[in-house]
Amino acid sequence: MNHEHETCPACHQRHTPRSDAELRQLKNRISRMTGQLNGIGRMLDENRYCGDILIQISAVQRALQNFGYAVLQSHMEACVAEELRQGNDEIIGETVELMKKLK
Repeated sequence: MNHEHETCPACHQRHTPRSDAELRQLKNRISRMTGQLNGIGRMLDENRYCGDILIQISAVQRALQNFGYAVLQSHMEACVAEELRQGNDEIIGETVELMKKLK
C-alpha cells in the first residue's frame, strides 16, 4: 500500500494550493513575530522596564491578529468560494465560527 499521499482523517487540506508568493509572505510574517517574541525574551533577560515589555507584547498581539485576518481572507477567497461553488452552504457556518475564534 502506498502511503505517500495519505493524510490523517482529521486533517483538512486546501483544494487550491497557496501561491509561492502568498506562502512566502505568510512565512515572513511568522518569522517577524518569532523575532519579536525572541526580543521580548531578551528584554526579560535584561530586566527591562515592564512598560517597554508590555508595548512589545501588544505589537506581537496585533501582528498575530493581522496574520489571522490575512489567513482568513485567503480562506474566504479560495476555500470558502470553492465550497460555495460546489454547493456546500455549510461552509458559511464553519467560517463564522472561525471568525469568532479570531477575536
